[in-house]
Amino acid sequence: MQSKKLKIYNTLSRKKEFFEPISPPHVGMYVCGPTVYGDAHLGHARAAVTFDGVYRYLSFLGYKVRYVRNITDVGHLEADADDGEDKIAKKAKLEQLEPMEVAQQYASSYHRDMELLNTIRPSIEPRATGHIPEQIKLVEKILEGGLAYEVNGSVYFDVLKYNETKKYGRLSGRVVEELMSGSRELDGQSEKRNPLDFALWKKASPEHLMKWDSPWSLGFPGWHLECTAMSSKYLGNQFDIHGGGMDLMFPHHECEIAQGNACHQADPARYWLHNNMITINGQKMGKSLGNFITLQQLFSGEHDKLEQAYSPMTVRYFILTAHYRSTLDFSNQALQAAQKGYKKLINGHRIAKLLTYQEDPEVSPDENQVKQIEKSIADAFSSMDDDFNTAQAIGHLFNLLKKINSLYTGQLHPAQLGKKVFEALIKTFDSFITDILGLLEEKGDHQEDLLKVILELYGKAKTAREYHQVDEIRRALKSAGLIIKDMKDKVDWAYEE
Repeated sequence: MQSKKLKIYNTLSRKKEFFEPISPPHVGMYVCGPTVYGDAHLGHARAAVTFDGVYRYLSFLGYKVRYVRNITDVGHLEADADDGEDKIAKKAKLEQLEPMEVAQQYASSYHRDMELLNTIRPSIEPRATGHIPEQIKLVEKILEGGLAYEVNGSVYFDVLKYNETKKYGRLSGRVVEELMSGSRELDGQSEKRNPLDFALWKKASPEHLMKWDSPWSLGFPGWHLECTAMSSKYLGNQFDIHGGGMDLMFPHHECEIAQGNACHQADPARYWLHNNMITINGQKMGKSLGNFITLQQLFSGEHDKLEQAYSPMTVRYFILTAHYRSTLDFSNQALQAAQKGYKKLINGHRIAKLLTYQEDPEVSPDENQVKQIEKSIADAFSSMDDDFNTAQAIGHLFNLLKKINSLYTGQLHPAQLGKKVFEALIKTFDSFITDILGLLEEKGDHQEDLLKVILELYGKAKTAREYHQVDEIRRALKSAGLIIKDMKDKVDWAYEE
């Protein structure tokens, strides 16, 4: 285990820190998952692939990771505010469905897309609606501690009172006084004592679709409370890593920290990781700009901003070619470059699995070649140990790929590396492609096209009365479970029954 080598950039401290789990080798990791009211898009993909990479690398190092990623299926209101319509309920009304039908529909499509991207399912995937009792208990606890207040059936967190003893805004670098001066004055109709307070429980209006009984009202939990309830239930009051997109840093994660301290007198997580955003041709991705691209549109190519379809592994590779904390700009040129890079690596992986070590008494180890390979291997792991820098690691993999290609073409003899270095080269390349980066070989389904060519060759051989070739083609197809059907006006094929 390389725990002392691994450094993580902690958003809370704004610096890289050596990773030291609370209870090694066990690691608790919580990641904010999707609100399931629409199709998964590039932003969802970046978060999923980023933390899949974190999970994969920690597991590779020997840690036993309990990876919890929630699904938000209630309480996330329009504009991420405390008032307005629930995003899922709004979608349900538009589609004339039950809210849970909408949640299930989009959760299923999200899982489908994440599987195509080869992300590993989390250890636990809780839903907000399945943890209403836990959320009610947390509200009661915060009320008992004097850091919340109830008004007309709704309960709000008192940010100013919390800020008297704990600093609100530590994660995002916000200052309460500046937030207050930049906030609109309450219009007199608001239930809140001040604009920074956020809802822990909201009394539902009569037309609200999703509501539950509570000590205060028939209502629903606040969005921020859900993650506090689910993370503490499955990972404890304080765990190792909390992840999510940079857009969640404020107010969502900031509110989680406040709730965690109010309930458990501790920050929920020791390390906070945030992936940056994806832009499209330099612009922020958004529906209002008309540049919003879903994953299914990417995979099919059916969007006016796409020049072609891009496979799931191309998209995954594209995400991995940038450090997770840097912005990532989508363009067709960038995706096409990623497609080429992915294919080069996956071709190298296929070749590497074919290579075998061969001794040759006339060939001596080449010290320069050995040093180059050992350095590239060390640099690849060092990149991952430095805040999961997949972009740099991929660069070092291409150095290893050059050696693999040289071995394949015969320009480099295995004996020039020695058995130990040769095996390290192959093992490292395989481990990175398969276990760490999670790249799969995408085998195209060209059966129909290939059969068409074979049947044309069969027809020509039959016309030329080259019966030995006719029989050979029949035997070859039969061994694959297919038979040729000679018909009056054409030649066809069928599965052998």
